Amino acid sequence: MNRRAIKSEAPRGRQLTWKRRKVNTRRRLSITALLLLAGGALQGLGQKLPGPALSGKPPVGMALISDGVYQPLFRAENDPKEIPVSAVYLDVYPVTNGDFIEFVRANPRWRRSQVKRIFADESYLKNWSDDLDLGANASANAPVTFVSWFAAKAYAQWKGKRLPTVAEWEYAASASPTRPDGENDGEFKRQVLEWYSTPASAQLAPVGSSHANFWGIHDLHGLVWEWVADFNTAMVTGDARGDTGLERDLFCGSGSQGVKDTDNFPAFMRYGFRSSLKADYCVHNLGFRCAEDL
Repeated sequence: MNRRAIKSEAPRGRQLTWKRRKVNTRRRLSITALLLLAGGALQGLGQKLPGPALSGKPPVGMALISDGVYQPLFRAENDPKEIPVSAVYLDVYPVTNGDFIEFVRANPRWRRSQVKRIFADESYLKNWSDDLDLGANASANAPVTFVSWFAAKAYAQWKGKRLPTVAEWEYAASASPTRPDGENDGEFKRQVLEWYSTPASAQLAPVGSSHANFWGIHDLHGLVWEWVADFNTAMVTGDARGDTGLERDLFCGSGSQGVKDTDNFPAFMRYGFRSSLKADYCVHNLGFRCAEDL
Protein backbone atom coordinates (compact mmCIF):
# COMPACT_ATOMS: atom_id res chain seq x y z
CA MET A 1 0.00 0.00 0.00
CA ASN A 2 1.41 3.42 -0.91
CA ARG A 3 1.82 6.31 1.46
CA ARG A 4 -1.22 8.09 0.02
CA ALA A 5 -3.43 5.05 0.77
CA ILE A 6 -2.07 4.74 4.29
CA LYS A 7 -2.52 8.44 4.85
CA SER A 8 -6.09 8.37 3.60
CA GLU A 9 -7.01 5.38 5.76
CA ALA A 10 -5.68 6.84 9.03
CA PRO A 11 -8.53 9.30 9.63
CA ARG A 12 -11.11 6.58 9.01
CA GLY A 13 -9.47 4.41 11.66
CA ARG A 14 -9.54 7.26 14.14
CA GLN A 15 -13.20 7.92 13.28
CA LEU A 16 -14.10 4.29 13.86
CA THR A 17 -12.24 4.31 17.17
CA TRP A 18 -14.08 7.46 18.27
CA LYS A 19 -17.43 5.94 17.32
CA ARG A 20 -16.63 2.83 19.32
CA ARG A 21 -15.72 4.98 22.31
CA LYS A 22 -19.04 6.85 22.05
CA VAL A 23 -20.97 3.58 21.88
CA ASN A 24 -19.07 2.15 24.84
CA THR A 25 -19.61 5.35 26.82
CA ARG A 26 -23.34 5.22 26.15
CA ARG A 27 -23.47 1.61 27.22
CA ARG A 28 -21.61 2.38 30.44
CA LEU A 29 -23.97 5.26 31.21
CA SER A 30 -27.00 3.06 30.53
CA ILE A 31 -25.65 0.27 32.72
CA THR A 32 -24.82 2.78 35.49
CA ALA A 33 -28.34 4.20 35.36
CA LEU A 34 -29.86 0.74 35.57
CA LEU A 35 -27.64 -0.14 38.52
CA LEU A 36 -28.65 3.05 40.32
CA LEU A 37 -32.33 2.34 39.75
CA ALA A 38 -31.96 -1.24 40.86
CA GLY A 39 -29.99 -0.18 43.91
CA GLY A 40 -32.67 2.33 44.85
CA ALA A 41 -35.38 -0.28 44.48
CA LEU A 42 -33.46 -2.80 46.57
CA GLN A 43 -32.78 -0.17 49.22
CA GLY A 44 -36.46 0.70 49.30
CA LEU A 45 -37.34 -2.90 50.08
CA GLY A 46 -35.57 -2.57 53.39
CA GLN A 47 -37.17 0.73 54.33
CA LYS A 48 -40.56 1.48 55.82
CA LEU A 49 -42.91 3.00 53.28
CA PRO A 50 -43.93 6.60 54.01
CA GLY A 51 -47.00 6.66 56.26
CA PRO A 52 -49.58 9.36 56.90
CA ALA A 53 -47.03 11.48 58.76
CA LEU A 54 -44.79 11.70 55.68
CA SER A 55 -47.54 12.03 53.13
CA GLY A 56 -49.35 14.70 55.15
CA LYS A 57 -52.60 12.75 55.19
CA PRO A 58 -54.00 12.19 58.71
CA PRO A 59 -55.08 8.69 59.77
CA VAL A 60 -58.76 7.91 59.24
CA GLY A 61 -60.95 9.74 61.75
CA MET A 62 -58.17 12.09 62.88
CA ALA A 63 -57.12 15.64 62.06
CA LEU A 64 -53.72 17.29 62.09
CA ILE A 65 -53.07 19.91 64.76
CA SER A 66 -50.12 22.06 63.71
CA ASP A 67 -47.42 22.88 66.21
CA GLY A 68 -47.88 25.88 68.44
CA VAL A 69 -47.66 27.13 72.01
CA TYR A 70 -49.73 26.41 75.12
CA GLN A 71 -49.88 28.95 77.95
CA PRO A 72 -50.68 27.23 81.28
CA LEU A 73 -53.33 28.68 83.56
CA PHE A 74 -51.22 28.14 86.68
CA ARG A 75 -47.46 27.76 86.94
CA ALA A 76 -44.68 27.99 89.50
CA GLU A 77 -42.43 31.02 89.55
CA ASN A 78 -39.63 29.32 87.64
CA ASP A 79 -41.86 27.41 85.22
CA PRO A 80 -42.05 28.55 81.60
CA LYS A 81 -44.83 30.90 80.59
CA GLU A 82 -45.27 29.02 77.34
CA ILE A 83 -45.03 25.31 76.50
CA PRO A 84 -44.19 24.32 72.92
CA VAL A 85 -46.71 21.86 71.45
CA SER A 86 -45.50 19.66 68.61
CA ALA A 87 -47.80 18.82 65.73
CA VAL A 88 -50.05 15.87 66.51
CA TYR A 89 -53.01 13.95 65.15
CA LEU A 90 -56.20 14.17 67.23
CA ASP A 91 -59.46 12.25 66.92
CA VAL A 92 -62.08 14.32 65.13
CA TYR A 93 -64.77 13.04 67.54
CA PRO A 94 -64.79 11.73 71.10
CA VAL A 95 -64.78 7.94 71.47
CA THR A 96 -68.38 6.68 71.32
CA ASN A 97 -70.23 3.92 73.13
CA GLY A 98 -70.19 2.00 69.86
CA ASP A 99 -66.40 2.33 69.67
CA PHE A 100 -65.91 1.32 73.28
CA ILE A 101 -68.13 -1.76 73.14
CA GLU A 102 -65.86 -3.13 70.41
CA PHE A 103 -62.96 -2.64 72.81
CA VAL A 104 -64.59 -4.52 75.68
CA ARG A 105 -65.64 -7.34 73.35
CA ALA A 106 -61.99 -7.78 72.38
CA ASN A 107 -60.70 -7.23 75.92
CA PRO A 108 -62.91 -9.08 78.43
CA ARG A 109 -61.02 -7.77 81.46
CA TRP A 110 -62.42 -4.32 80.71
CA ARG A 111 -66.03 -5.47 80.76
CA ARG A 112 -68.19 -4.01 83.49
CA SER A 113 -68.53 -7.27 85.42
CA GLN A 114 -64.84 -8.16 85.21
CA VAL A 115 -62.91 -4.91 85.59
CA LYS A 116 -60.84 -4.69 88.78
CA ARG A 117 -61.89 -1.98 91.20
CA ILE A 118 -58.35 -0.65 91.33
CA PHE A 119 -58.82 0.40 87.69
CA ALA A 120 -62.42 1.66 87.76
CA ASP A 121 -64.86 2.52 90.51
CA GLU A 122 -68.36 1.09 90.91
CA SER A 123 -69.81 3.57 88.40
CA TYR A 124 -67.86 2.10 85.49
CA LEU A 125 -70.15 1.91 82.42
CA LYS A 126 -73.17 2.10 84.73
CA ASN A 127 -75.36 3.57 81.98
CA TRP A 128 -74.96 0.39 79.89
CA SER A 129 -77.54 -2.36 80.31
CA ASP A 130 -74.93 -5.11 80.52
CA ASP A 131 -71.35 -6.01 79.67
CA LEU A 132 -72.07 -6.14 75.95
CA ASP A 133 -75.42 -4.38 75.72
CA LEU A 134 -75.69 -0.61 75.55
CA GLY A 135 -79.41 -0.46 76.28
CA ALA A 136 -81.67 2.56 75.95
CA ASN A 137 -79.56 4.96 78.03
CA ALA A 138 -76.36 4.77 76.00
CA SER A 139 -76.68 5.53 72.30
CA ALA A 140 -74.03 3.93 70.11
CA ASN A 141 -73.08 7.26 68.52
CA ALA A 142 -73.02 9.24 71.77
CA PRO A 143 -69.71 9.75 73.59
CA VAL A 144 -68.79 7.00 76.02
CA THR A 145 -68.78 8.18 79.63
CA PHE A 146 -68.50 6.50 83.03
CA VAL A 147 -65.01 5.39 81.99
CA SER A 148 -61.92 5.67 84.14
CA TRP A 149 -58.59 7.10 83.07
CA PHE A 150 -57.16 3.59 83.15
CA ALA A 151 -59.85 2.34 80.77
CA ALA A 152 -59.40 5.31 78.43
CA LYS A 153 -55.66 4.73 78.34
CA ALA A 154 -56.13 1.01 77.65
CA TYR A 155 -58.51 1.76 74.79
CA ALA A 156 -56.06 4.22 73.24
CA GLN A 157 -53.25 1.67 73.41
CA TRP A 158 -55.50 -1.00 71.88
CA LYS A 159 -56.05 1.36 68.94
CA GLY A 160 -52.32 2.01 68.62
CA LYS A 161 -52.77 5.55 69.90
CA ARG A 162 -52.51 7.41 73.20
CA LEU A 163 -54.35 10.01 75.22
CA PRO A 164 -53.46 13.61 74.38
CA THR A 165 -51.47 15.61 76.89
CA VAL A 166 -53.15 18.50 78.62
CA ALA A 167 -51.03 20.92 76.57
CA GLU A 168 -52.05 19.24 73.31
CA TRP A 169 -55.72 19.15 74.27
CA GLU A 170 -55.81 22.73 75.52
CA TYR A 171 -53.99 24.03 72.47
CA ALA A 172 -56.37 22.25 70.09
CA ALA A 173 -59.42 23.34 72.08
CA SER A 174 -58.36 26.97 72.10
CA ALA A 175 -59.30 27.24 68.43
CA SER A 176 -62.64 28.72 67.44
CA PRO A 177 -64.45 27.64 64.26
CA THR A 178 -62.64 30.30 62.25
CA ARG A 179 -59.27 30.91 63.90
CA PRO A 180 -56.64 29.04 65.94
CA ASP A 181 -56.55 31.75 68.63
CA GLY A 182 -60.10 31.51 69.92
CA GLU A 183 -59.37 33.86 72.82
CA ASN A 184 -59.67 36.66 70.28
CA ASP A 185 -63.08 35.43 69.10
CA GLY A 186 -65.71 37.02 71.33
CA GLU A 187 -68.62 34.91 70.10
CA PHE A 188 -66.66 31.71 70.63
CA LYS A 189 -65.82 32.67 74.21
CA ARG A 190 -69.46 33.51 74.89
CA GLN A 191 -70.64 30.11 73.63
CA VAL A 192 -68.10 28.24 75.75
CA LEU A 193 -69.07 30.20 78.84
CA GLU A 194 -72.73 29.44 78.17
CA TRP A 195 -71.97 25.72 78.06
CA TYR A 196 -70.16 25.86 81.40
CA SER A 197 -73.24 27.52 82.86
CA THR A 198 -75.60 24.77 81.64
CA PRO A 199 -76.03 21.47 83.54
CA ALA A 200 -75.23 18.33 81.54
CA SER A 201 -78.27 16.50 80.23
CA ALA A 202 -78.89 12.87 81.14
CA GLN A 203 -79.08 11.87 77.48
CA LEU A 204 -76.00 13.03 75.62
CA ALA A 205 -76.17 14.23 72.02
CA PRO A 206 -74.39 12.26 69.30
CA VAL A 207 -70.79 13.13 68.55
CA GLY A 208 -70.38 15.66 65.77
CA SER A 209 -73.34 17.72 66.94
CA SER A 210 -71.19 20.83 67.23
CA HIS A 211 -69.42 22.71 64.45
CA ALA A 212 -65.82 21.78 63.72
CA ASN A 213 -63.17 24.15 65.00
CA PHE A 214 -60.32 25.64 62.99
CA TRP A 215 -58.47 22.29 62.97
CA GLY A 216 -61.51 20.26 61.94
CA ILE A 217 -62.10 18.86 65.44
CA HIS A 218 -65.65 18.49 66.80
CA ASP A 219 -67.07 18.51 70.34
CA LEU A 220 -64.11 19.86 72.28
CA HIS A 221 -66.72 22.11 73.87
CA GLY A 222 -70.36 21.63 74.67
CA LEU A 223 -70.63 17.86 74.94
CA VAL A 224 -68.48 16.18 77.62
CA TRP A 225 -65.29 16.76 79.58
CA GLU A 226 -62.39 14.63 78.39
CA TRP A 227 -59.59 12.70 80.03
CA VAL A 228 -56.02 13.58 79.02
CA ALA A 229 -52.77 11.78 79.62
CA ASP A 230 -51.05 13.98 82.19
CA PHE A 231 -51.06 12.85 85.77
CA ASN A 232 -49.42 15.07 88.31
CA THR A 233 -50.84 17.90 90.33
CA ALA A 234 -53.20 20.43 88.77
CA MET A 235 -50.18 22.56 87.96
CA VAL A 236 -49.12 21.55 84.46
CA THR A 237 -45.62 22.70 83.58
CA GLY A 238 -44.71 20.43 80.72
CA ASP A 239 -45.14 17.15 78.91
CA ALA A 240 -45.77 14.51 81.59
CA ARG A 241 -46.07 11.53 79.27
CA GLY A 242 -42.81 10.17 80.64
CA ASP A 243 -44.14 9.93 84.20
CA THR A 244 -45.54 6.46 83.64
CA GLY A 245 -45.12 5.47 87.27
CA LEU A 246 -47.57 8.08 88.55
CA GLU A 247 -51.15 7.19 87.75
CA ARG A 248 -52.96 8.81 90.63
CA ASP A 249 -53.95 12.45 90.07
CA LEU A 250 -55.07 13.05 86.48
CA PHE A 251 -56.49 15.72 84.29
CA CYS A 252 -59.40 16.16 81.99
CA GLY A 253 -59.90 18.83 79.40
CA SER A 254 -62.92 20.74 78.29
CA GLY A 255 -63.94 24.19 77.16
CA SER A 256 -60.45 25.60 77.08
CA GLN A 257 -59.43 28.88 75.59
CA GLY A 258 -57.35 31.88 76.59
CA VAL A 259 -55.73 30.18 79.56
CA LYS A 260 -53.46 33.16 80.07
CA ASP A 261 -56.55 35.25 80.85
CA THR A 262 -57.06 35.28 84.63
CA ASP A 263 -60.64 36.47 84.15
CA ASN A 264 -61.49 33.35 82.17
CA PHE A 265 -64.15 31.55 84.23
CA PRO A 266 -64.11 28.30 82.19
CA ALA A 267 -60.37 27.97 82.72
CA PHE A 268 -60.81 28.07 86.49
CA MET A 269 -63.62 25.52 86.28
CA ARG A 270 -61.29 23.19 84.38
CA TYR A 271 -58.66 23.66 87.02
CA GLY A 272 -61.10 22.82 89.82
CA PHE A 273 -62.51 19.75 88.06
CA ARG A 274 -59.11 18.35 87.14
CA SER A 275 -57.90 18.76 90.69
CA SER A 276 -60.75 16.59 91.98
CA LEU A 277 -60.11 13.58 89.76
CA LYS A 278 -58.40 10.27 90.40
CA ALA A 279 -57.51 7.55 87.94
CA ASP A 280 -60.36 5.20 88.85
CA TYR A 281 -63.13 7.81 88.77
CA CYS A 282 -66.00 7.19 86.34
CA VAL A 283 -68.15 10.29 85.83
CA HIS A 284 -71.40 10.73 83.89
CA ASN A 285 -70.09 13.59 81.74
CA LEU A 286 -66.44 12.57 81.38
CA GLY A 287 -65.27 10.84 78.20
CA PHE A 288 -62.13 10.96 76.06
CA ARG A 289 -60.58 11.02 72.60
CA CYS A 290 -57.23 9.77 71.31
CA ALA A 291 -54.08 11.31 69.90
CA GLU A 292 -51.35 9.92 67.67
CA ASP A 293 -47.81 11.08 67.07
CA LEU A 294 -46.69 12.09 63.59
